[in-house]
Amino acid sequence: MSTTERPRILVVGGGYVGLYAARRIQKKMRYGEATVTVVDPRSYMTYQPFLPEAAAGSISPRHVVVPLRRVLPKAEVLTGRVTTIDQDRKVATIAPLVGEAYELPFDYLVIALGAVSRTFPIPGLAEQGIGMKGVEEAIGLRNHVLEQLDKADSTTDEEIRRKALTFVFVGGGFAGAETIGEVEDMARDAAKYYKTVSREDMRFILVDAADKILPEVGPKLGTYGKEHLESRGVEVYLSTSMDSCVDGHVVLKNGLEVDSNTIVWTAGVKPNPALARFGLPLGPRGHVDTAPTLQVKGTDYIWAAGDNAQVPDLVGRKAGNENAWCPPNAQHALRQAKVLGDNVISGMRGFPQKEYSHANKGAVAGLGLHKGVAMIVMGKFKIKLKGRLAWYMHRGYHGLAMPTWNRKIRIFADWTLGMFLKREVVSLGAIETPREEFYEAAKPAPAPAAKQEPKKTEAKAS
Repeated sequence: MSTTERPRILVVGGGYVGLYAARRIQKKMRYGEATVTVVDPRSYMTYQPFLPEAAAGSISPRHVVVPLRRVLPKAEVLTGRVTTIDQDRKVATIAPLVGEAYELPFDYLVIALGAVSRTFPIPGLAEQGIGMKGVEEAIGLRNHVLEQLDKADSTTDEEIRRKALTFVFVGGGFAGAETIGEVEDMARDAAKYYKTVSREDMRFILVDAADKILPEVGPKLGTYGKEHLESRGVEVYLSTSMDSCVDGHVVLKNGLEVDSNTIVWTAGVKPNPALARFGLPLGPRGHVDTAPTLQVKGTDYIWAAGDNAQVPDLVGRKAGNENAWCPPNAQHALRQAKVLGDNVISGMRGFPQKEYSHANKGAVAGLGLHKGVAMIVMGKFKIKLKGRLAWYMHRGYHGLAMPTWNRKIRIFADWTLGMFLKREVVSLGAIETPREEFYEAAKPAPAPAAKQEPKKTEAKAS
């Protein structure tokens, strides 16, 4: 930790907003003007729009994460969690990965904790569900799906095969639709290498409580996305939800019951629950309540943005929607982070704050290799694309939005190699318990059982 007496700008969270805000602050800051400290339990930022492709093996998982210390060489990066914030004393309590918690003073505070998966008290979900918020989950899902194909190919028990080859995805937004599209593509490719498993043996199910999927791209493209997935054999059940999944027995609200080893949960996100311990003003859904300047209401030294913030949408409000809020997506997070970084510098120097205002430029989604939907907003016009062209738009937009040229080049290199080389379909399920084999080899041999003397029986006299 720094022992300098320079003002400290504490950034809580090293995700998209935290990383970009810290970079912006360091870019605008004069030498020695302040110390930037970033606290996050992970030492890297994950670019979440690429998680479905990482799960399908189209991108190396290491290429969708950005190491914080490498990108922020002039900042302090602390691997741990901020557990409490004392606003009166301007002190945060840091709980490191190891060791005891300690206090860290600050002068300016940036809240960028992001969001976590929004779950419900569904029986069996905590034990059976697989999330898609982190790169670890994407790697785990890929290994798990391929492992299910291995199991199905190695058994003659039809019940085990059926359960292994049934894949249930809950949530039809970007994360759910993109993930099932990518994973179905991967499973279809992988089935070519199995003698007793074909795509026809597999069952893919997408469930959503809403009456449409991909609402971000509009009803027409959402309908196209649904029909496209159905043409690939995906069963789509709308206006329904999952009642339970105890031991993999999935029960849907519409009466459908299936057994599955794979239940992927992508039914939305919610603000990080740690915000409730910081004493900040929160909105009705748990977001930090901010002004258009991204300053937390009631303060002049705390800012928040991204998925954990309730930011007024000035463009929508000018159009007549008084309750318009910025949606939690990468497009807004990137632009908010830049305005936030500028406002922190302005606040430190006593200059006026700038309001955040951004008109939606559209949305893009990939549904597997060479398949996608896109809605591009250009002023009053909306350009709707589908198929291969939309897929190129999806890859181009997110490829360029990926932080740092190092990661951009690696991502495009993965895609280029994928044009000429076949997809890898190897399951590395043992990566979750890498020491198990060594432990089996190194553990002490069990003590031999004590040798028992045979009982002697006396012969009866005749």
